[in-house]
Amino acid sequence: MRRKHGKTLALIFSRPVPSGIPWRDIEALLKELGAEVSEREGSRVGIRLFGEQRVFHRPHPSLVTDKGAVASIKNGLKKTG
Repeated sequence: MRRKHGKTLALIFSRPVPSGIPWRDIEALLKELGAEVSEREGSRVGIRLFGEQRVFHRPHPSLVTDKGAVASIKNGLKKTG
């Protein structure tokens, strides 16, 4: 795993839950972990990882995630890992 992906993963699991992680970094990490990413309606993104399907909302108009989105991704990774 590249250093950048490791840093993103560490940010996702850090306490308190951070905000401001660029969505492209999170999506790149998920792809590095083997996720299949598919576009859904609106800002929804389907992520299939470790045999589990999850749907997340891509942040907009800003391109960085808020605390709620980071917590959602963190919980999704815990359940699939």
